[in-house]
Amino acid sequence: MTLDKPGSQLALSDNAARQLANATKTAPQIATITPRWLVHLLQWVPVEAGIFRLNKVKNPSKVEVVCGNRDETDLPQTFVDYEEKPREYILNTVGTILDVHTRISDLYSSPHDQIKEQLRLTIETIKEQQEGELINSKDYGLLANVDKSQRISTRTGAPQPDDLDELITKVWKEPAFFLTHPLAIAAFGRECTRRGVPPPTVSLFGSQFLTWRGLPLIPSDKVPVQNGKTSILLLRVGSQRQGVVGLFQPGLAGEQGMGLSVRFMGIGRNAISSYLISLYCSLAVLTEDALAVLENVEVTKYHDYRDTYK
Repeated sequence: MTLDKPGSQLALSDNAARQLANATKTAPQIATITPRWLVHLLQWVPVEAGIFRLNKVKNPSKVEVVCGNRDETDLPQTFVDYEEKPREYILNTVGTILDVHTRISDLYSSPHDQIKEQLRLTIETIKEQQEGELINSKDYGLLANVDKSQRISTRTGAPQPDDLDELITKVWKEPAFFLTHPLAIAAFGRECTRRGVPPPTVSLFGSQFLTWRGLPLIPSDKVPVQNGKTSILLLRVGSQRQGVVGLFQPGLAGEQGMGLSVRFMGIGRNAISSYLISLYCSLAVLTEDALAVLENVEVTKYHDYRDTYK
């Protein structure tokens, strides 16, 4: 309450009134959370005992057949050979131990349950790390597992429609979507606009995505950008299409989702309750032509549109 001059009107200030107000409180917000569309678009395959063995045919071009014999010529003899040492994928673990003091959960859980919110925020952070590993892991990540024959570079630096067309020729058997950093999508949009061929959009998960040749450009901030350059990936997905698949461990104790486990570890003598949160996952490229990458994509090139439309 303030008093300016004798006879002036007295009024309760906002700061004072707020002390008695029951303000609407939001659940805690965390700015690092993203939609994680890659996780939604992958087909996920359950894995037994944490190991996925990828068997492949050895020398498929040597499987001999003939067509149109009208004489007594003997048919060729053949068999389909397999690789002797197929690659095995061992599920990776993303995890942490969450500690919450019982005093906090007892006294400060209204209107939002402190343990529930702590678990939610920690799980969201773990899932963000999961998507980052699916793209960047040196063992099983997409960028590290593109075959040498499936790597191409931009012609002029900025991503051109011609570059994406060439990328499609590398994954021409039922490609599913492009994956890249949002800055690369913006750069591609600028190049298309400059050419007078703005890309159409498609609605997925309630959001609009740019497309090229009918394939959506899916953004992920986990695709690295270094020195103004990034990469654009093109994927075919699903085990039936011999594409890219995600791997997870089913049937976990305390299972909360695909490969996600939350287990209560007890309360220590210091009155802190602990929760073990683990996420078991990996990724496999079933055939080399299921994944390709456009490298050296410049995202900092802009145009003076006054010159473009003269």
